[in-house]
Amino acid sequence: MTGRDGETTRSATTERTDAGRQPKGRRPLRIALVIVVSFLVLLGGGVGWLYFKLNGNITTFGADGLSDNRPEGNAAGQNVLVIGSDTRSGDNSELGGGTGDVGRSDTALLLHVYADGKHAVGVSIPRDTLVDIPPCRLPDGKWTRTQRNAMFNSAFSVGETAQGNPACTQNTVEKLTGLRMDHTMVIDFEGFSRMTSAVGGVQVCVPEDVYERDLSPSRATRGKRIFSKGVQTVSGQKALDYVRIRHGIGDGSDIGRIRRQQAFISALLKKVKSRGIDPTTLYPLADAATKSMTVDPGLGSAKKLMSFAMSMKDIDLHNTKFVTIPWRYQGERVAIVQPDADRLWADVRADRTIDGKAAGGKKDEPRDPATPSATSTVSGAGISVAVYNGTTTSGLAARAADTLRSHGFTVTGATNAGTQDHATTVVGYGPGERDRAQTVAKLFPGAGLRPATTPGISLTLGRTYLTAPSPDAST
Repeated sequence: MTGRDGETTRSATTERTDAGRQPKGRRPLRIALVIVVSFLVLLGGGVGWLYFKLNGNITTFGADGLSDNRPEGNAAGQNVLVIGSDTRSGDNSELGGGTGDVGRSDTALLLHVYADGKHAVGVSIPRDTLVDIPPCRLPDGKWTRTQRNAMFNSAFSVGETAQGNPACTQNTVEKLTGLRMDHTMVIDFEGFSRMTSAVGGVQVCVPEDVYERDLSPSRATRGKRIFSKGVQTVSGQKALDYVRIRHGIGDGSDIGRIRRQQAFISALLKKVKSRGIDPTTLYPLADAATKSMTVDPGLGSAKKLMSFAMSMKDIDLHNTKFVTIPWRYQGERVAIVQPDADRLWADVRADRTIDGKAAGGKKDEPRDPATPSATSTVSGAGISVAVYNGTTTSGLAARAADTLRSHGFTVTGATNAGTQDHATTVVGYGPGERDRAQTVAKLFPGAGLRPATTPGISLTLGRTYLTAPSPDAST
């Protein structure tokens, strides 16, 4: 261990091994907005005194673990980092999943509340995203070295304590985004489970029967059915299973699971607000949430949390958007797509909505010319690509071919792949052609790169291409 300016000498292989200790099957529980809604409705109902009964529930983490080299404060709006923890300590040990007492986290949500107080955007960061983890403070006061190309979720486990290391995750997010976090909160499984029960559950539609092995792929047998196909209401453990499951629903990808969670949280928010001013429901909701929260000192009391809630009281759910950081697969991990990600952070920093406009009816401001649209600068001159449809949906190869041609690429063919069961889009490339393959991948959000021994570049479209945004759309 060295001081805060030290650099790591650990290899990428070592980092991946360490990250591999993290149990799979966890995702962030984006319930900050639910907590805020609960508090606001309680206050509006004339029962604000209940805040003070909740005061003793709140746990704070120390600010001594925050970096000395933080971004400048926000000129407009505020940024809140929400981390989902799957610690197995306390009541959480009964909820299944990993083992041991080390606090763990997966994806996190960066919530930006615009200066107009009426709009918000939540940006998800997948747990497998490869990032640089800056120096972080250990329990003994020493600081780690910078970790290069490490999995994002490993930041929370630095120090291997039961409560995790939210300061390290905050340092990592601030380093990644260049945005200063005004507040950070950690929510564990128990809080999410109790909150869904407090509102009487959330209605979901399961597309097919789901079994125990879908939740725990290491099982030798299929196991019992845990979800039947169709519309149903889930709460408690069932709600946790629904937002955590990966293989039994959707395309089997982590990104697909994140999208399902975002939809679930939106439904939960609507359920809370639809019940109106009902202290008998909202107090248990807020009680469950605060008992499972760890927050920065700026939110460490009922009074401070109330002030935070008041700053968000005018946000309408229709003006709250959820997105995922621009990404693509890199082997089994997730790589950040540039300059798309930097453009997104620039928009947030300037308090622009994700379509690049100023929030709250203010005069639209042009983007910084240093952050142009990623696809507008893609030129395929001199690059030949063979396109293959790896799905059962007809016409995708022709559509992708048209996109490539519009950017100057030469399409040598557009036909079906040998199999039509590809989940994700992949750009294959021969020796010495990685740079050209990366140029192709810029037009297809989420595309991964795969080296080949034979010359040439191929584009095999997966199911993610069906739901991916238009290549020429704004981030």
